[in-house]
Parts: sequence; C-alpha cells; structure tokens
Amino acid sequence: MTTDPLHLFQTWLADAKRHGVHEPTAMALATVDRDNHPAVRIVLLKHADEKGFVFYTNTDSPKGEDLRHCPHASLCFYWNPPGRQVRVSGRVETVTNEEADAYFNSRPYLSRIGARTSRQSQPLSGYAELERAVAAEMLRHPRGRVPRPDNWSGYRVIPDTIELWQERPFRLHERLHYTRNGNRWSEQALYP
Repeated sequence: MTTDPLHLFQTWLADAKRHGVHEPTAMALATVDRDNHPAVRIVLLKHADEKGFVFYTNTDSPKGEDLRHCPHASLCFYWNPPGRQVRVSGRVETVTNEEADAYFNSRPYLSRIGARTSRQSQPLSGYAELERAVAAEMLRHPRGRVPRPDNWSGYRVIPDTIELWQERPFRLHERLHYTRNGNRWSEQALYP
C-alpha cells in the first residue's frame, strides 16, 4: 500500500469512473455556520493534487458564508461499486483569481450565464423568475464573453487528514488514516 494518500485517492477516483459511478466527483462538503451548527451538501470536485481538493461555487451562498466564518471543512466521497470511501479534513483557502477565471471560462455558456444569474439559496418566487433572469443575462452576453461574477470563485481544501476506507466481507473493512506532517504523510491503520 502506498504511503501517499493523494496518489491512492487518484487511483480510487479513476477506478470509480471505470466502475461507472454516475457522478464520481460528487463529494459531501461539511462546514460550520456562525451558530456553530454543522451544514453538509454535495458539491463537485474539479481538481485534486498535492495542494488540495478544489470546488467552485457562489461565495455569497451559505457555504461561502460558513467558510468565511470558519475556514475549515471536511469532504466525503463514497463510491459503490467498488465500495470505497474517502474522508478529507483541513484548512480552506480561496483559489487565485487566475484559477477561478480559467475554470469559469472553461464552463459551457449556459453554466456561465447561470452562475451570473443565480442568487444561490435566496428566496425565489417561482421558476419563471429564474427564467426571466437567465433571458436578461443572455441578452447582456449573447454567446460572447461572459465575465466571471465577483461572487463566484473556488475553494481549496488543504488536507491535514485523509482517511481511506475499503469495504471488506463481514464488515471487516480496511481503514487507513493519514496525517500530514509538513510535506510527508504518516499512516495509521484503524479498526473498522
């Protein structure tokens, strides 16, 4: 077994894709709000490397507010088949404007329009209100350059810990817990 959990994560992610997992980059993101209540939702992983795990969102959303209040988060991936889970916890930082621009500009036109239109998690009188807002934004940016909104960026979870769980028969699962020490990882097996 490798002592680099990021390498193993990439191997497992590729394996989940090979197994036909519908949305292998879906991950539960757990944050803490100003009242110290936990909140969890599904977001999509857009990049993972030795720097961390990156996702993009509206920074004025509840998750953005939570991360301003408490810049730490936990992630959880679950793939079945093949029966694997990865948990990640660590400090969160905002990606650079260059990274956010590059990813935003790689998105489909209507996804960029949607990001400019959505007031994520704010009350909506009905779907027609959203459709009107999208149409107005399309008129402002007809199939041309769609600028990234100021309140849309990415976050990078810089892992302090990573736990890899592999399903085994009779609930005798394999769990490996990794803790970062500088640029190195220490590995500890755990009871299932």
